[in-house]
Amino acid sequence: MSAPVVLRDEPASHVARLLINRPDRRNAIDFDVREQLALHLRDALADKGVRAIVFGGVGGVFSAGGDLPSMAGLSLEGARERMRHIHGLCRLVASARIPVVSAMEGFSAGAVVGLALLGDHIVAGPGTKILFPFLKLGLVPDWGQLLTLPRRVGIGNARRILASGEALGGEEACRIGLADQLVPDADVMRAAVDKAAELAALPLEAFARMKHRLNDVSASLAEELAREETDQAACLIGEEFAEGFAAFGAKRKPDFVDMTGHPK
Repeated sequence: MSAPVVLRDEPASHVARLLINRPDRRNAIDFDVREQLALHLRDALADKGVRAIVFGGVGGVFSAGGDLPSMAGLSLEGARERMRHIHGLCRLVASARIPVVSAMEGFSAGAVVGLALLGDHIVAGPGTKILFPFLKLGLVPDWGQLLTLPRRVGIGNARRILASGEALGGEEACRIGLADQLVPDADVMRAAVDKAAELAALPLEAFARMKHRLNDVSASLAEELAREETDQAACLIGEEFAEGFAAFGAKRKPDFVDMTGHPK
């Protein structure tokens, strides 16, 4: 029996980790990987005990990107179906109401960079190599990267990175904002798990509302203020604010995981 192409474990309290497990293909992403990532992610998001997600790969490599042989010889409908399958996973990651952290260990290319950019926090090391090989293959960037990359690094940097096709190191990625945290190469996964555990302690209802508005930007100030009114009113009468206010009064750290005793 072959090994599963995605592994799930819980390396810290309230944290689910999904690891791409195709070491013989440098963790390249094909249909089965996408399907298993989506399946495990749905299960994790439905689990009330899970408050943060970590994406990574086995063997100290995040992923070589999309599995090229699986892309060749497609019909037009087959190509569209492939993209629809990718986009289902993209939407699932982007709409996750809990924090999503990616461990960019070693080699990170194409599809997996798009996956990470759809999340909330990216950890890299000095030896991390980030590649956008699309134009060299005669393809346009996918996995939403023409939206998510410029939002992180600016249109100028995005244009330069995508056109050059050159590898981007972890230090440069952090400098321009593509990655959020630089740690020694041997510590990338541990730091990603630690960050996920830290984010898991946040008030997740407030976090989810904030994340949704950051991902789906208002078209005008009037629209933003209307959405702000709705969100803040809901938060002000919610149990997370009750806990935060109680903690403030008691001069203690708020506990948004266990809020028993704070009625809505």
